[in-house]
Amino acid sequence: APISLSASITFEQLYGMIEGDSATCAELYALLSALSGVPVRQGIAVTGSMDQNGAVQPIGGVNEKIEGFFDLCRLRGLDGKQGVLIPARNRRNLVLKEEVVEAVREGTFRILVIDRVEEGVEALMGLPSGEIGPEGEYTPGSLYRMVMDRIGELREAVKGQEHGEEKGKREPAD
Repeated sequence: APISLSASITFEQLYGMIEGDSATCAELYALLSALSGVPVRQGIAVTGSMDQNGAVQPIGGVNEKIEGFFDLCRLRGLDGKQGVLIPARNRRNLVLKEEVVEAVREGTFRILVIDRVEEGVEALMGLPSGEIGPEGEYTPGSLYRMVMDRIGELREAVKGQEHGEEKGKREPAD
């Protein structure tokens, strides 16, 4: 049976100092993590807008965002696992401080560029996003398959509640 679920993430582009839609990709990854149970790597900052088809769109202030996260990582100690995931279309806007450029050259800090949100899934969660097969199911072991499996579990739980089942009911704490 089809799974009915709607999740909407909307950021209005207002072009103010901290307003805008540059957290859209990060919000999507947080939602996918929550549904799949797969944690997001905490050493990688994410910025980027996206359209309804998963194409990652450019954002403003890319240099400041990269340099700000770099400064934080440097204070805590660069370990080569930290970096920033940015839209590929922002690559041409990069004019970074020499210390950031040097850290990237040395491999102690990374700048990851993506065109599609699926590319970020593997970088942030270590799993392929997954391809949809002819039967309408995602690749086994992929993040999207885990998300769909979890949504199916939630659907079954709701169906059970609609039919009066008490499965999984928690007792109130004293």
